[in-house]
Amino acid sequence: MLKGKVSKILLFVVMSFCAFPMFAQNEAYNAYTPYSMFGIGEISKQGTAYNKSMGGVGIATRDKRNINILNPAAVTAREAKSFMADFGLAQGNRYYAQHDMRSSNNTFNIYDFVISFPVYKSLAMYAGVTPYSDIGYEVSSKVTDPSVIANTGVITNTVKGYGGMTNIFLGAGIDVAKGLSVGVEGQYYFGNLHKTNDFVMSNSTYRSISSGFNMDISAVTAKFGVQYEMSLSDNISAIAGATYRLGTSLRGEVERYEIQSISSINDSTPSPRSYVDTLGKGQVKLAGELGIGIALKGGDKWTAEINYVRSDWSSGGMNKIPGFANVGNAVFSASAAQSVRAGFSIVPNRNDIRYYRKRVTYRAGAYWDQAYCKLDGNSINAVGITLGATLPVFSWSNGLTLGVDFGQRGSLTGNMVRERYINFNIGINIFDIWFIKPKYN
Repeated sequence: MLKGKVSKILLFVVMSFCAFPMFAQNEAYNAYTPYSMFGIGEISKQGTAYNKSMGGVGIATRDKRNINILNPAAVTAREAKSFMADFGLAQGNRYYAQHDMRSSNNTFNIYDFVISFPVYKSLAMYAGVTPYSDIGYEVSSKVTDPSVIANTGVITNTVKGYGGMTNIFLGAGIDVAKGLSVGVEGQYYFGNLHKTNDFVMSNSTYRSISSGFNMDISAVTAKFGVQYEMSLSDNISAIAGATYRLGTSLRGEVERYEIQSISSINDSTPSPRSYVDTLGKGQVKLAGELGIGIALKGGDKWTAEINYVRSDWSSGGMNKIPGFANVGNAVFSASAAQSVRAGFSIVPNRNDIRYYRKRVTYRAGAYWDQAYCKLDGNSINAVGITLGATLPVFSWSNGLTLGVDFGQRGSLTGNMVRERYINFNIGINIFDIWFIKPKYN
């Protein structure tokens, strides 16, 4: 019986992992934002719907009913013989403003898939796949100055891009002493990034020019985590947590190309020109990342937590390599990314059999993020608040997590774009007990 259950789960996992990269790349194509033009794109908010509905916290979270992928050490907080799975969906609504221009975009995509399972006593493992970065933009401008377009006609310049990076990870955690847990996670990043720049002239006697970059990149690294929980009273405990991801080199190829269209002033058919550069070790780096968190926990009823995360991209070489660096007229420079996140959760009465609403877990949070790049010397900051709830299904262990994220990034000063967004997250949580032999009377 157990063998059959394990076989089905393994088959399900393999099929999910094979299919997910296609979904991840599709998501990236539809995640439109002008702030994804630079570097490897917009860094996705990490964690499941459970983490996102609490402002993105999780470094100090220990929860036996949810999979916490923000700290590898947190996997030991689970039920000893439980199998858990989490499947996430995300729907985004973005509204842009710059001077007197307005636009909007909506997306709906698969976000993550994670499983967690016991190995031996206090040792447990988890595995999953989730987007890491997204590229999706299309910006057009026109040159209409009569002195410039006298012969060429109106010139339309369009920059656009799509793609992104996906993270496949495998982690394990173990309790090494009373209240002390440690964990490690292996990570494999891969993706395809596509960026183009098109010049189209309305006078057909002149060539139209298309240039761009196709990048196939990957990276392997590891993340380490630790958590320590100590009792403050009979019902209250404090938890301290920390994580560190090693910096690593991005490897792969960057293809630069240029294509000129046929025109009446040149009888020959121009051939596309392309150059392929191989990224060497240390040429472009994925930044290391340090995270710390502190939480207070009131038994099985409430949790409050605050996190700080920092990663320094300034020495990663990204602003010097064609394809990663400048797009259009904006000056891109890599910098340090950092964030402050806070979250709170409470369940009125998890075991109440009369009122369903008292078994619901309610969550709220807030955050401040600073992106890893600057535009014309200006930092790109985001602030937001989150709300969410986990609705029990069949039992307290299975649930449907719903979350919403209200925020703003950028501003209307200078040449910046103000981006306001409302993101909805859905997490499907599955729980099962392994290794228990049924008894029959």
